[in-house]
Amino acid sequence: MGKTIAEKIFQAHLRDKPSPENMVLNLDVVMCHEITTPIAIIDLMEKGMDQVFDKTKIKAVIDHVTPAKDSKTATQGKIMREWAKRHDIKDFFDIGANGVCHALFPEKGFVRPGYTVIMGDSHTCTHGAFGAFAAGVGTTDLEVGIYKGVCSFRAPTTLKINISGDLRPGVVAKDVILAIIKKLSVNGATDKVIEFTGTVVDSFSMSSRMTVCNMAVEAGATCGICLPDRVTAEYLWPFIQSDYPTIDAAVEDYKKYHSDPDASYSDIIEFDISRLTPQVTYGYKPDLVKDVKEMDGTPVDQVYIGSCTNGRIEDLRDAATILQGRKLAENVRGVVTPATPLIYTMALEEGIIKTFMDAGFCVLNPTCGACLGMSAGVLAEGEVCASTTNRNFNGRMGKGGMVHLMSPFSAAAAAVTGVITDPAKFLS
Repeated sequence: MGKTIAEKIFQAHLRDKPSPENMVLNLDVVMCHEITTPIAIIDLMEKGMDQVFDKTKIKAVIDHVTPAKDSKTATQGKIMREWAKRHDIKDFFDIGANGVCHALFPEKGFVRPGYTVIMGDSHTCTHGAFGAFAAGVGTTDLEVGIYKGVCSFRAPTTLKINISGDLRPGVVAKDVILAIIKKLSVNGATDKVIEFTGTVVDSFSMSSRMTVCNMAVEAGATCGICLPDRVTAEYLWPFIQSDYPTIDAAVEDYKKYHSDPDASYSDIIEFDISRLTPQVTYGYKPDLVKDVKEMDGTPVDQVYIGSCTNGRIEDLRDAATILQGRKLAENVRGVVTPATPLIYTMALEEGIIKTFMDAGFCVLNPTCGACLGMSAGVLAEGEVCASTTNRNFNGRMGKGGMVHLMSPFSAAAAAVTGVITDPAKFLS
């Protein structure tokens, strides 16, 4: 019987197998940010275990509330800085050099095909876009990962989703994953790896693949994963060119991580997106999804463009396409957060930042703050936000606030009309 990509990665990293269903894996990368990691650091210190398994495999950033908004968040940052200095962690990104973790770390080339990656953050599944097994973990697992470089997982069960068809104008990766979550439900992939395949995925950029994998967790998945190919190799080429004589050689090598034709899956779902139109969430669960045209005319108070889901340069370009020469609707405030300093710089050089500012947007530094209702865009009770983020839980962006998840195209359309609007009318 053949193996899936997840099974191949597990086999290559197996340290121990205490039971048939429990596998202890060696880790290639342990990612850390200032919300979940300080708790682990303090606990390790109190246990007399203040060490890291390999300082070159620890990647750390202050990104969720940056700059600090109060004494508590300042203390969290301080703990991270002192820890990084104490252990000589070179890949630590502080204010000015920091960015949203799941955009910054891929941009730095820290994730490669076949890697195992953990972080105390549920959207770590984003990095599966590179053909890696990447999972969010709790504090105890994070501590063990930092200290010993291992993590325990259940033997992987994989759900394969084959995405085919031609995307309509204005329909992007965010719409695809929202439609998939609607189909699966929030529990449809619980404890499973979702393997995204098909002609649509093959045509996706790394940015789009990261968007799709990022929200796999919203269907309950442990990880979303794509098979590494030429798109992957070209994205990583600045970081891997000393390992391979040519990109072709890298592409050929990456085939070893492809799932075998006779691999076993829990299910295989065929998903044709040819008729898919822009999607949007309603209510307080990410599987409550409708066509944007069904929500047409729903008023919004705020539009937020950014996050680890849709804060990359492609996302900003999409939104700017609609915002160019237009203004925010009356009584709508716009907030945009480029996900990394590099993305911010690119947006500046391309005139995208000016487009946002001319439209009336507030342009912020890279931060996760608004996405989880901690800073820089929190909603008041009763307010509605059209957002390119990944969660619409009750209170996610502020107590009593409503979040409608959508693509950058749809968010920009809502920004200039003041209501949820099908972006197609702006893209003819």
